[in-house]
Parts: sequence; C-alpha cells; structure tokens
Amino acid sequence: MFARSAFRAAQPLKHNLLSRSYATEPAKGGSNPLLYAAGAAAVGGAAYYFTATPSGKSAAHKAEKEVKSVANATPKVAFTGGDQGFVSLVLEDSEVINHNTKKLRFKLPEDDMVSGLHIASAILTKFKNEGMEKPVLRPYTPTSDEGLHGAHHQEVPQRSHVHTSPRHGAWPAIGHQGTPSQVPWESNKHNHIALIAGGTGITPMYQLCRAIFNNPNDKTKVTLVYGSLTEEDILLKKELEKLENTYPQRFRAFYVLDNPPKEWVGGKGHIDKNLLKTVLPEPKEENIKVFVCGPPGMYKAISGPKVSPKDQGELTGILKDLGYTKDQVYKF
Repeated sequence: MFARSAFRAAQPLKHNLLSRSYATEPAKGGSNPLLYAAGAAAVGGAAYYFTATPSGKSAAHKAEKEVKSVANATPKVAFTGGDQGFVSLVLEDSEVINHNTKKLRFKLPEDDMVSGLHIASAILTKFKNEGMEKPVLRPYTPTSDEGLHGAHHQEVPQRSHVHTSPRHGAWPAIGHQGTPSQVPWESNKHNHIALIAGGTGITPMYQLCRAIFNNPNDKTKVTLVYGSLTEEDILLKKELEKLENTYPQRFRAFYVLDNPPKEWVGGKGHIDKNLLKTVLPEPKEENIKVFVCGPPGMYKAISGPKVSPKDQGELTGILKDLGYTKDQVYKF
C-alpha cells in the first residue's frame, strides 16, 4: 500500500550531450596578429571612453537607468476588475486536444499586455450569436502562464458555446471578464495539498501546481487524483508528467479512467473511498488542504456540492466519511 506521506525517489533524467568547440580551442585556419591587436585597441578605447571621460560616464549611467527601468516596469494588464466590465477578445487560434476538448488562444487588446489574473482566478466569458435572445455566460480557468504577453489560453469542453469555433479567422469577438481569485495563494500556505479533479476540473488545479513549482521558495507537497473517461481525455498530461519527473519527492499524480484500455495500470472506474484513503494526506496531519473540482456527480460523491461562489455548502460524501473537516476542503 502506498504510504500517505511517501514520495518516490528521484529518477535521474537522461540528457543528450552534444560535442562542441570551446573558445579556448585554437581557431582553425591560422591567426592574424595584426587583427587581434586592432581589436584590442578598439576595446581599450571604448573602455577608456566610458570610464574616464565625463560624456562617457554620463552615457553609461543613462544606459544603466534605462535597463533598470525596463526590468522593473509593470506590464500592462488586460483585466483590471472593478467596473471594467467585459473586454472583447478575438479568437486567434484553436487547437483540438481530443474528441471533446479544444485549446483556444485569445488575443489580448495589446501585444505587451498580460492577463492580470491571479492564481485560482477564472475568466467569465459572454457570447451572443445571431438569433440568441440572451448571451451565454461561462466561467473558465486559463491554462496559460499569468505572465504570458499578448494572449491567454483556455481549454474548453464540447458543451461550450465556443467549442464549435473555427481554427482561426472571422469568429465573433467574445467578451471576457476577470474574476477575483477564489483561493488567494501564498507560498508555503499549506504543508501538503491534495487535488481531486474530474474532466476539465483539472485547469484550476494546474494553475495551483504551476504557481507552486515555479516558485523555488515554495516547498508545498502536492498529491493529484484525476478522473477521466478515457486515456485521451487526460488533459495537460505532458505538463503533469513533467512535474512528476522534475519534483518526484513533492508531486504525485494518480489517474482513474472510466473506460481504460487493456494495458492500463492506473485506477479504474470512479475515484473511490479506498483510493483517497490510501493516497491523500491524513486529516490529522498538520496544515493540509483538499481541493475539489469536477462535474456535479463527482462533487456529490466526494465532497457535496457548493451552494454558490460565496457559499461552500456542507461537507458530505467520501471526504466527510474519511474524517476531513469543512475547513480542510475547498470546492472550486
């Protein structure tokens, strides 16, 4: 049986080493002493200009200030919140992920903009086509890095109003509005977190993972339990495998399939009590948190549904049976 707090030892990653010629090796085809001397003189003259003359010192100081200014500049933000309302974005590209999911790339209003979204926040989309009485509103969690300039990515299911969009071209602009972070994250906020996801419910979980493992100061351990219909329905599989290979002592992922192939060695059926009891951190462990995101049936079985964005509702289902408290569980 898998020990709750045990994480498998790191496996060495293979690297391909390419041979190269180093700068210390003699140049092929001979040398030219006069050319070297001229180059040395030019470098020496430039160094004297920038260090010994008043105009040179001024130019160097100005250049240094410009570099610092660019490095410390705050990027423009597309979604500012408050009374901003919806921002119209054009669909720039569409990539088929599997039979019922697409990855959509929306262009931000300006190329040097970032989304401005925080970890575990979502995008509320609004779309109204011809013949529709009312616009369709849907929340999605972007899968792109919060620091990406000029665009943001969403992975949407088949039932989405934007799933039937063309790969690119004259698709109507779709209104987007940023929402407040559902779980304000701080590094080392918890010692160990458990993520229970189903279907596209993996997207806020991946946001959390990316924030944790992109921060060298964050030492949080993460256990992911992810349920999907088939193997091809496992979203962000490559990204999750990369986390497992890079942080084997801190990240574990367990996959459960409703319809697994014959050679499947992971979990089968639904996420059940026995699996969660085996792999999750125990309720009595200090400073843990369990996050749940998935379809209604999964909420009902594992944690009970939430009443509204501001009301988590009562904790029921498997997590309550295992001894977790309402404060230890968050439902996206």
